[in-house]
Amino acid sequence: MSDSDTFDRVDSADGGRTGFMIHVVTPYGRQGPSSRVRVFEWLDRTCVPRVLSSYISHWNSSPSHLLQHPIAVLAAERRLRGMASDRPQHLLLHREASPLSRGDLERRLLASSEFAVYDLDDALQWDRGGGRLYRRLAPKAPKALTAVQHADRVIAGNEVLGDWASRHNSDVVVIPSCVSPESYRQKTDYELNDPPRLGWIGSPDNERYLALVAPALREIHRRTDARLTLICRTQPSLGDLENMIDRVPWCEATQHEMLADFDIGIFPLTDEPYSHGKCGYKLLQYGAAGVPAVASPIGVNEQILSELGMPAARDNGEWVEAIFDLLSRSADIRATLGRRARDETQARYSYDAWLPQWRRAVGSLP
Repeated sequence: MSDSDTFDRVDSADGGRTGFMIHVVTPYGRQGPSSRVRVFEWLDRTCVPRVLSSYISHWNSSPSHLLQHPIAVLAAERRLRGMASDRPQHLLLHREASPLSRGDLERRLLASSEFAVYDLDDALQWDRGGGRLYRRLAPKAPKALTAVQHADRVIAGNEVLGDWASRHNSDVVVIPSCVSPESYRQKTDYELNDPPRLGWIGSPDNERYLALVAPALREIHRRTDARLTLICRTQPSLGDLENMIDRVPWCEATQHEMLADFDIGIFPLTDEPYSHGKCGYKLLQYGAAGVPAVASPIGVNEQILSELGMPAARDNGEWVEAIFDLLSRSADIRATLGRRARDETQARYSYDAWLPQWRRAVGSLP
């Protein structure tokens, strides 16, 4: 069945509430990283009966993409308004119902439901769209505030988001963005590739963060001939850094298979409010595959780095030092780091570890 407008009837034979049915609204289909991680992966692990609406069932909701699918957009807008009129008993709304809404649609959906849950995994409350006209016409910040205020419960992806949401809603639960380590090929050989292989995985909008550490990456390349693999849906855009980059198109199977080929995963971030609201997902992916990593200690990254035993880097000098140090260590030491990272990821950030809390948060368990 399609991600959009699906209707699954499943018996609650797994300990759920008798007669429970949840309406689930996401802005993206399964290929959208945020919706996949925060919603679809949870639904895969439950027998909760649901009605699922994923706007136009795509990973991209940019104006240019929406203009290419006008019939699907009109159908999605009509479907969502019909759902609000039907007054669903239970509702789970992830991020936003529609990229065209200014908050009224989200308010109607949440207010019309008997029990409504809003899921937030980015600092949308600080995303006012910058200079782009279409983002100013439908800004995410007031939309997120409206959703938090009208939800019966908020699920926040980290403490930063949870603290903000708690100012506007009295029922806030923090559940991290989780991974399934069993889905990732595990790194078993910690001898360095020739040349050494750095790696990054992410969405097109986040590739810009790599420019922050371009001087450090060029210096590492100069010293070691290391190359950088990017798993992403983008075209070359990083200037002379492209000389050391190998690009691999993202797909769900690729991310599970290729991370183990990295010698070191990297995760740079800017020190700004929006970055502090991120959920550290790249670090958890590297940890799930048992890959040593270096990251900016911004927001929840600082906590995850400490738990996984990985080095933090704040400026280009520290990035050079941290990466070069990991490359200079013995394979046994890198193996110890990688295995600890996987064990900690499994214990602290896996879907298995958090499934009961998520089911209680959305109301499918008493």
